Amino acid sequence: MQEFDAIRPYGDDEVVGAVQRLSNDPDFLLMVGRFRSPLLARWFPRLLRGRVKAWLKREFGNARTIRDIQQKVADYVTDLVGRTTTQLTSSGLDRLDPETSYLFVCNHRDIVFDPMVVNHLFHLHGYDTTRIAIGDNLLKNPVFAEMMRLNKSFVVQRDIQSPREMRQAFLTLSGFINHSLDDGHSIWIAQREGRAKNGVDLTDPAIIKMFYMSRKKEGDGFAEAMNRMRIVPVSIAYEYDPCDVDKARELETRERTGNYTKAENEDSEQIVKGLTGFKGHVHVHFGRPITDSPDNAKDLAALIDTEIHANYHLHASNLVAYNMRGVHPSAHDTPENVSEEVVTAESWTPAELEAAEEELKRRIDACDEAIRPYLISMYANPVRSALDAQQAQDHQPTDHEVL
Repeated sequence: MQEFDAIRPYGDDEVVGAVQRLSNDPDFLLMVGRFRSPLLARWFPRLLRGRVKAWLKREFGNARTIRDIQQKVADYVTDLVGRTTTQLTSSGLDRLDPETSYLFVCNHRDIVFDPMVVNHLFHLHGYDTTRIAIGDNLLKNPVFAEMMRLNKSFVVQRDIQSPREMRQAFLTLSGFINHSLDDGHSIWIAQREGRAKNGVDLTDPAIIKMFYMSRKKEGDGFAEAMNRMRIVPVSIAYEYDPCDVDKARELETRERTGNYTKAENEDSEQIVKGLTGFKGHVHVHFGRPITDSPDNAKDLAALIDTEIHANYHLHASNLVAYNMRGVHPSAHDTPENVSEEVVTAESWTPAELEAAEEELKRRIDACDEAIRPYLISMYANPVRSALDAQQAQDHQPTDHEVL
């Protein structure tokens, strides 16, 4: 796989060296220390680094393969999920074959927790974990790059100015994804570049076109190539978003000024907040593999969106926010109340609705007045998307179905 060296994850033969480099990196040691002992990190960083180094040697010193690393990390992920969610549920996994590789195209709400929780569910149910697509903007920190490449992550190159270089980067990425699938490795990739900060999950057709590039070079037709990739739409639904205020602030700034400039280390801080913050109930739905693809990227993106929206697990927080809608002028038009057409994986009790209303009001009251409409909209918009998807499915032609 030398042609993919610039973007591929680490292999088993690179594990020992990567672990040694991380174990001797003071920034990494302190970062891990902040998770384990925030007070020590603040007051006694040198002491904490020594303790973390000893812990890393004890826990990972004998790791020789990527699987060894992930087996060790699994317990810590289980603990993290347990501490930051009230429950984690899933649906649709029983329709997938553990021996088959899939291309999981997922809505994107959290930088790291999204792919982490998908792989956590695979691990719990005996499936092999996926290779993870991650933007190179998150790998500028060499420590984070080491960590992610040890965790089966590969690089999606962004911010390339030359159209010719961009095309070559996309062709390489397409080749790696298709090579991985052919070699039995499943792939997780977000449906678009960047998180859906407004709660509207839409697949970028350019992502779909990138999937096709290497297959087109081999002479495959579009629909044939997409069917070979076994695309599975995945929807992740968080009851509460730990980064909701940050996202609302960015949306308000963009609309008011026309742009938004990230602060230094903003991505890193939101990674930590997304991992450690309270998320309430998290549900992941795995759709049926698409085996009868439309013959163009735009229609396939729309099909993926319909599957994600229709199977999105709406929480009481979404319903409450939907009934608070109308505060922001660019929010979706909605009826006075949510109709009975809304389909969810659970029914909401009066107590759940009351608790969600109290929690949302607490979050709204705690943020600046200017950004409150954006925070409400990001929780309300999945309801509108679900209603639209149900209507689209009711009128969907039968010649392109998901089997």
